Amino acid sequence: MNIAVATLDKQINDYLGVLNMRQKKALLTVAKTFAEAQPENDYSDEFKAELDSRYDEYKNGGVLVGEEEANKRMDIAK
Repeated sequence: MNIAVATLDKQINDYLGVLNMRQKKALLTVAKTFAEAQPENDYSDEFKAELDSRYDEYKNGGVLVGEEEANKRMDIAK
């Protein structure tokens, strides 16, 4: 756990002590909602593997596509 996360965790725990029961229940509802929500960018394992593959190719001397070429390719794909 990095320092920023540990600091946030401590701050949250510090505030729990001053909340009343109604406030704690409301906070629990919010926390559950966040924990159970699916992020919009929850990528499939296949997509993650493809991204990893392309990044590995880049690290090993792969050719990058510039902004102009990328825009052309996106226009063609529409």
